[in-house]
Amino acid sequence: MYRGLLRPVLFALSPGVAHAMALAALSVLEANAALRKMVRGLLAPPEDPRIAVRVMGLDFPSPLGLAAGFDKNARCARALAALGFGHLELGTVTARPQEANPRPNMFRLPADRALVNRLGFPNEGAERVAARFGGIRATMTTPVGLSIGKSRAVLATDLQAVIADYQESLKWVGPVADFVVVNVSSPNTAGLRGLQARENALELLHTLQKGAPGTRILVKIAPDLSEGELEELLSVVEETAIAGVVATNTTMARVGLATEDRRVRAIGAGGLSGPPLRSRAVQVVERARARLGRQVAIVGVGGVERAEHVLALMRAGANLVQMYTGLVYEGPGAPARIARELLQRVDSSGARDLAELVRG
Repeated sequence: MYRGLLRPVLFALSPGVAHAMALAALSVLEANAALRKMVRGLLAPPEDPRIAVRVMGLDFPSPLGLAAGFDKNARCARALAALGFGHLELGTVTARPQEANPRPNMFRLPADRALVNRLGFPNEGAERVAARFGGIRATMTTPVGLSIGKSRAVLATDLQAVIADYQESLKWVGPVADFVVVNVSSPNTAGLRGLQARENALELLHTLQKGAPGTRILVKIAPDLSEGELEELLSVVEETAIAGVVATNTTMARVGLATEDRRVRAIGAGGLSGPPLRSRAVQVVERARARLGRQVAIVGVGGVERAEHVLALMRAGANLVQMYTGLVYEGPGAPARIARELLQRVDSSGARDLAELVRG
């Protein structure tokens, strides 16, 4: 139904308008507990321990979650959970409220089932978003993380101001989130990716970890790092003993696309997401697991649309997996469908559970 009827209508609109309409529809669901229960019953399979995951001391009903960026202001958490996601990552939020970068700032590449965005962390500010989410947190059983980023007004060259900015966000979101993702890898905030350099990352993550003991902190990394840069950042993860990494953010690369070059050039800058990112995400997850061992949580992100993509990231070493662009192209039934596919894979393989299937 979605691909045949709703997607053509939504794709006739600009990506920004379509996204706003999707959030409006989810807001109706968010406000009605009976409707959420009905939707969950229709879409989501019953929770099954065979595809459950336990990591970071948290229980996830399935490994598949929603990536940050879809619900930036935590307006629809309960509605999104009702679709069958095993966890949610909301945000990214910043210490200071800020608008999106100038339009146009979102683009579809249908030939590649991909998106390009250069939104730049538009959100209502960490304090307000944390207060909204905190008000409904007790009504949810699905694990929820909040992503934090640098406020645009803070110069990336002033490391102490940047750290203070992240600390302010963490102060608000840490107490209400199950985990916090430190986004230092969006290509849409000037200078942000420089925070992945070893000395910058070490000071930032050490300060955040020290100031919020007990908070599960993960860092989100770019797929465009060189192998040497990636190893240096992973060494920081080891030294700071944070909870884990999210691999990966969107890419600035435009390699191997089916979309015609003229269209790609006309779009210009921004982060590319979807299937073109899939193989690199698997590579980064594999490298991170090899370096960090089994004690650190790894969340794999990039081009997830089906169960086989979840399994590829998990076999590379991911504990959890996230999707966003796949939701745009596959529709709201995608998370529940993928959960059912995972259960079918477990059944058909003869494995006892998903963990055994992945190991096999």
